Amino acid sequence: MVKINRVGRRSVCGLVLASLLMTGQVGALEPEHEIRRLMLATDEAVSGENWGEAGEYLNRLQQLEGDKPDDYFFFRGRVMLESGHFNESRAALEKYVSEAGAEGEHYNEALKLITRVEKARKQEGTRSSSSQNDSEPVAIIEPAGDQSLERLKQLYLVESDAQALLIHANTLLGAAGWRADQRIVRLDQPADIAYKLDRRNDVITIQESRREDDDRVVRETESLGVFGVNPQIEWNCESSTASCWVYDPRDGSRLMQLSQDRERAEEIARTLGRLIKTMQGGGQSGN
Repeated sequence: MVKINRVGRRSVCGLVLASLLMTGQVGALEPEHEIRRLMLATDEAVSGENWGEAGEYLNRLQQLEGDKPDDYFFFRGRVMLESGHFNESRAALEKYVSEAGAEGEHYNEALKLITRVEKARKQEGTRSSSSQNDSEPVAIIEPAGDQSLERLKQLYLVESDAQALLIHANTLLGAAGWRADQRIVRLDQPADIAYKLDRRNDVITIQESRREDDDRVVRETESLGVFGVNPQIEWNCESSTASCWVYDPRDGSRLMQLSQDRERAEEIARTLGRLIKTMQGGGQSGN
């Protein structure tokens, strides 16, 4: 993978400007033009297999309002595959195939990549089973924390551990929205219940967006102070509500209702716990 510091001839000022753009503080172009500009940059980075740069541009695209071109989902799936995030890769690639159809420029390649994801997940599952048979059940559940964090920071091109975990949590939550009708799930159709996290100082804010029957969206925000809470976040899936739940570390009550995907719910709970632990430690918690 390309390291974070591979930025060609960009100056320090250029890096600062890129950081500001990521947080939405600076925007010289209108959203539709900025989307087009970043899509061209992403295309060039993917063509050159500069996955770190491609991840940066995709992250900035994700922050922009407005409709994304179909190719955005193809590029996202490609980069997620290279980063080992197989669930997100497959979801993005399936979204591309659904939107672009057989006439899409990357249609055939997207289908081949979905097959690659399927094989990679199968191999990962085989390795996990083999390790468990060798009486190493714990080590296989979570990769080495430092190595995983470095990979996340490289993927999202941020220097802060907390910021990388926050972006990763929101990426996972974006694909884990709960739907009353789960017979047909499409990423372009908003979920009935969705969540977004933010943080400030020692507080994590959790925004819940709930879609009513009249298609009106009601948003509620809850604050979670990180000190004095257990970073080991509990979660569970239940068939009676066709949901997975992430529980509040303060009192064990239900905190977030997610789609019935055990693997994604587990990773969301683990990522939230790691974010809490990182903020509690105050190390590399930057903005």
